[in-house]
Amino acid sequence: MKSRIECIPLEEAVRLGREMGIGEVQAGKNAFRTLARHPDLVRHVYGLLTMLATRNKLDSRLRELIIMRIGWTTGSEYEWFQHYRIATTQTGVSPEEILAIRDWRKSELFGPAERAVLAAVDDTREHGKVSDAVWAECEQHLKEPAVLIEMIVAIGNWIMISQILQSLRVPIEGSAAPWPPDGKGPTPTR
Repeated sequence: MKSRIECIPLEEAVRLGREMGIGEVQAGKNAFRTLARHPDLVRHVYGLLTMLATRNKLDSRLRELIIMRIGWTTGSEYEWFQHYRIATTQTGVSPEEILAIRDWRKSELFGPAERAVLAAVDDTREHGKVSDAVWAECEQHLKEPAVLIEMIVAIGNWIMISQILQSLRVPIEGSAAPWPPDGKGPTPTR
């Protein structure tokens, strides 16, 4: 499927990224290069993404499990692809756990805190909010109010990012194979 908005040239993206304090690798990705058609907006979007990824209070592993679950449930190929690499190389999520995220309730690979945040994702996707029962589980395992707030912001943020990526049809870079590690994406529910 063809992207709806053409990426800005790589050199321009790298220059803009440098001005914003965004590294060359990140600025060279198609998501940034597409959103950079609106420089003021991309500055703010990437400001939040950078905060959630580098100055986070929520455990990075839990954040990546959240993102992978959102990528799967929304069918966001770009989000899944990019965060598969981050999850497996930077936060220690195994390829087996990535596959298990697809039907996490049937898996024994996840502990109580992981199950709580995955349930929070599913509640938010299904009902627009986290239920009282799931919130109590999250409170029990995440404890700190700032961590709980960040979890909610992370869920909402990556749901929004998924919608942006899919609506703009941002393509995966190069000829990379989608839906790692096995190439199987979710079945569309429409």
